[in-house]
Amino acid sequence: QVQLVESGGGLVQAGGSLSLSCAASRSIFSVNAMRWYRQAPGKQREFVAGITRFGIINYADSVKGRFTISTDNAKNTVYLQMNSLKLDDTSVYYCNAISELTNYWGQGTQVTVSS
Repeated sequence: QVQLVESGGGLVQAGGSLSLSCAASRSIFSVNAMRWYRQAPGKQREFVAGITRFGIINYADSVKGRFTISTDNAKNTVYLQMNSLKLDDTSVYYCNAISELTNYWGQGTQVTVSS
């Protein structure tokens, strides 16, 4: 099992930046991939960014060039640096870990972008 705890959400003006953190209960080398998803009210949860245990990184087209996913392996933590935030980025952001075909989710952290 993997427990995930997100932090770092909040309220920010459009054009601003926020950094999210996801602390895992065990080494992130032991999972297949770590990902960030988000879900806005009335919408389906969508993929934002991911990094595999081999360091392969992917982003959703909507965040490319603005968001950066990174890891601190010593702290078992994955980060999502979000720059140039837009109103459409307002969502609950969830951390996800995939291990042995099982998905684990954090509790989510709210990001609200205001005009």
